[in-house]
This record gives sequence, C-alpha cells and structure tokens, in this order.
Amino acid sequence: MIASIRCRHFTDPVIVFCLAVLCAVGAARLNAESRIRYEVVFPDLPGYLTLKCDFHMHTVFSDGQVWPTIRVEEAWRDGLDVIAITDHNEYRPYQDDLTPKAGRSYELARPAAEGLGLLLIRGCEITRDEPPGHLNALFLQDIAAVRRDDSRAAVKSAAEQGAFIFWNHPAWKQPEGQAVWYDLQEEFLRNGWLKGVEIVNGNDYDPVVHGWAVNKSLTIMGDSDIHAVIDWEYERSRGRLRPMTLVFATAKTEIAVKEALLARRTVVFSCGRLYGDASLLRPLVQQSIELLTPVVVLHGGSQAIVQLRNRSAAPLRIEFTQAVAGITTPRKLDLDPQAITAFDLGLLADTKAGVRMLALACQVTNALTAPNQPLTIDLQLQVRVEP
Repeated sequence: MIASIRCRHFTDPVIVFCLAVLCAVGAARLNAESRIRYEVVFPDLPGYLTLKCDFHMHTVFSDGQVWPTIRVEEAWRDGLDVIAITDHNEYRPYQDDLTPKAGRSYELARPAAEGLGLLLIRGCEITRDEPPGHLNALFLQDIAAVRRDDSRAAVKSAAEQGAFIFWNHPAWKQPEGQAVWYDLQEEFLRNGWLKGVEIVNGNDYDPVVHGWAVNKSLTIMGDSDIHAVIDWEYERSRGRLRPMTLVFATAKTEIAVKEALLARRTVVFSCGRLYGDASLLRPLVQQSIELLTPVVVLHGGSQAIVQLRNRSAAPLRIEFTQAVAGITTPRKLDLDPQAITAFDLGLLADTKAGVRMLALACQVTNALTAPNQPLTIDLQLQVRVEP
C-alpha cells in the first residue's frame, strides 16, 4: 500500500497538463532561437571516462511537471552525459489524463536522447512506505513486471532482471529528518539486491547515509530528484548546478556504466562539494589542479608568485596543514572552477641555494572521503633557490 510519496508538484491535473504544454511550446521556441550546451568539466581518470550523470528524475508520467523530452533537453543543456528518467512505478496521479503505460516516458525520451548524444538508462522508482521507502531500479528490461503489491517481490523482480538498485533519500519523512537503517534494507543488502544509496538528494547531503555507504560498501549516488522545470531550482547562469553522480566508466555505454556502478566507481558533486572514496577523489582532484609555474625561483628573503589552474567544474578549497622548513605559504587557498589562482610562496633569508622538490601537504576541505573527513593531497612544486 502506498501512503507516503515524495512530491513537489501541483495537484490539479488540468494545471499539470497546461504546464506540460507550455513547457513543450517554450522549449520549441527556445530551441529555434538558441540551443546551447554548457560544459561541466571534470578530468578523465587513467583508463576511465568521467561521465556526468543524473539517475533520478520525474516527468508527467508520474508526479513530475514536464514532458519526457524536456528532461532530455534540460540534461543536455546542463552538460550531462547519462540520465535515467525514474518515474514512480506505483504512483501516477495524472493517469486520468495520460495513458498509464509502464516505461512510456523512456519510449518518448529515447529518440531525443539519441539525437543529442545522451545515454538514456531505462529505470523506475519503486515507491513504498518506510520500510523500505523509495528505491530506484536502473537497467530494467520490463518495468511493468516490477509493479508488485509486496515490496520484497517488487525489489526481487528488479534484481532478477539484473537491475542496479539504490535507496533514495533515506531521511525523507523520518522523525526529525534522521535516516533509519531498517531490517528490510539489511535483508535487501544481504540478498545482494541493494547496491547503492543516495547520499545527496537535491541540495541535501546526509552524512549519516554517507557513513552507511562507506561501512556497508554501497555505491554513493547524488541526484536531482527533479519534479519541476530544472531551471526553477538550479540557476546555471549563477553557477548553481544540479547535483550529479560522476561515474568513471571504460566507455559511454550501458554495459560500461553498469559495471562502474557495481564496482562503486562514483564521486558525487553537489553544491560545490565533492564526495567519494579517496582512491577516486584524490586522482580526480590532483588531475584538476594544473601547475602553471613549473619552476619557482626564489632569492633569499624574497617571495615568488605561484599560479594554479583549476581545470574542473568544482571549486577546490585548500588548507595547508604542515609547515615546510624555510618556506612560507598562505594558510588557505581557494581555487575557483576553471580559473587561475595566484599565491605567494615565501623564502626565509637563511635558506641554502639549490633546487629542491616541495610537497606541500594540504586538505581539500570541500572534498570528503567520509563524513567530516577532508581529502588530503600534496601540492608538488619545484623550487630553485638562488643566492
């Protein structure tokens, strides 16, 4: 029985239908005038492509406010590579106005996605009371087969199709907003059905859920769960990007994306912050920072300017954590996205002449490997001290 639904929509079907029409007409006019994709840049890792993904969104075929092709157009404009439209499989408030056919949003969106070079994953949201709450199932073959009265039967059906199943917004509607790990979730995990969990939903990051993901070896996910027009909630022109899951895959294919999700090769980007395992987050950050001053030349008692380029779409907030003998640095350094930042490197007067490599230990305070655990990196510089 369905009693709790995560909704952000107008309840009048007539209003929703009118909104869908207006969105379609507005998109057509906008497409005729200008069609611009804003690139969200993250470096690839050795052997992998970095794919920008949103695996949780809704259309009028459940409780969203837009037509499926609009979701595709929005994602393309937002610089995404892979998306999944995951309409509620059990909850369809507009079924009197639209034919309630399972998977119809995927059918309508797929040609648009192919035309724009987006990879569209077939999926749905399994919508139940807590427990088990709401779960997304990706890479489904038959969405209708997942619609079962019993929660276990529904999740089992998705798992038998080889779906990648993750738990959506665990803290939603919980007392005091505190996420609860249920016995049913433990059963799903033990059965090998539950593979991932949203640590970010919309603009909300949940450190408790992040801790679960680390301790229970779950793939971390970050998604928009968008119901309205995306631009109403995220102003791209002001740098407010939708949350996304960065997937490190061998290719931009369904098989490769699924393999990467099962292997837990994901990093979450949301509200200017990065979350992920150090084995992925460290190379991602290190390859984002480009040293534009290959050799720093210093004279006794002088300062030199060091320039760093942040090649990624994420700001990098750095705090130096360990002093280096004879060298002075600022305490903090902000590397804005896709910008060059300069800072002064100082030299004490009695430092010996010669060439040396410096490893400046620092924390990236807005990149977390676990709750309250900033990523640690070394900034490598070559310094030549002259008399």
